[in-house]
Amino acid sequence: MKEITAVIRPAKLGALRDALRGIEGFPGMTVSKAEGCSAPTRHVPHTIKEELTDFTPKTRIEIVAPDDVAEVIYEAIVHIAQTGHIGDGLVWMTEIQRASFIHKTTG
Repeated sequence: MKEITAVIRPAKLGALRDALRGIEGFPGMTVSKAEGCSAPTRHVPHTIKEELTDFTPKTRIEIVAPDDVAEVIYEAIVHIAQTGHIGDGLVWMTEIQRASFIHKTTG
């Protein structure tokens, strides 16, 4: 199993959700609000106000998926979330040793 984590522009979430739902075996995702700033080499704040407000809204997505679906999901995120501008976000994939759904069973 793999965990795919992405930090993207909030405006891309709807299109990404629609695309991911179309992938056979898509297991669902967790979405949360995040804030981020670029690396100092890309943008250097010039005033104290800019220094304190140099964060832009982002959306963080976390998906735990079987190996056979994870690469397709990863590629879809990279393709759909990009606008071609600095600050589009970041996506990474890590190995998961073990994962289980937590739910009540009947009986």
